Amino acid sequence: MSSRSPRGDPESRRVRVEEMRRADRTHERRRKITIGVVSAVIVAAGGVGIGYLVSASDSSEQRQATAISGGKTWQGLSRNHVTTDVSYPMPPPVGGDHHPVWQNCEGDVYDEPVSDENAVHALEHGAVWVTYTDKARAADVKALADRVAKTPYTLMSPYPGQASPTTLSAWGHQLSVNDASDARIAQFLERYVQGPQTPEPGAPCGGGKSS
Repeated sequence: MSSRSPRGDPESRRVRVEEMRRADRTHERRRKITIGVVSAVIVAAGGVGIGYLVSASDSSEQRQATAISGGKTWQGLSRNHVTTDVSYPMPPPVGGDHHPVWQNCEGDVYDEPVSDENAVHALEHGAVWVTYTDKARAADVKALADRVAKTPYTLMSPYPGQASPTTLSAWGHQLSVNDASDARIAQFLERYVQGPQTPEPGAPCGGGKSS
């Protein structure tokens, strides 16, 4: 009488095959789940990164595009070096032809008016020029002088011919204010001291004209 091994029993083979199929299906499901989870993490991470970059870029562009309230802008200003007087269309000037020597702008505060042509060269180097008339309050003049003295790439001087008590000028940009407490002063300095408008970024502010 012969006996069959369980492996030879047709029923046993069917059961074993079914078990193998179930195992294969389970393994496949786990593999797909793992791939799905990993892919989701990668996509999510990539999406966050891309979203951050886009948001950061958008924010930067918005900051650049957002004008300071009340500010004026000029474009296409010439940049020739000249040794003659220049007739500028706006007082104080914000750009144009200028003297080969720049006005020192390392936080320099001048008690007397300075040459337009030298000051414009300082603007070309990325300086902000703070000017004022006798209509500006003495306390405001002192507060602005203290701020300028602590800020590289700035200069300050009287400017009798301007319309407002205080004016801030950068290359191609200008802002008029009535008093030193105006929050736009800090905005202007932050944006335009060595700002993106600078034709010659990194050029020196010392070693020029000192009076």
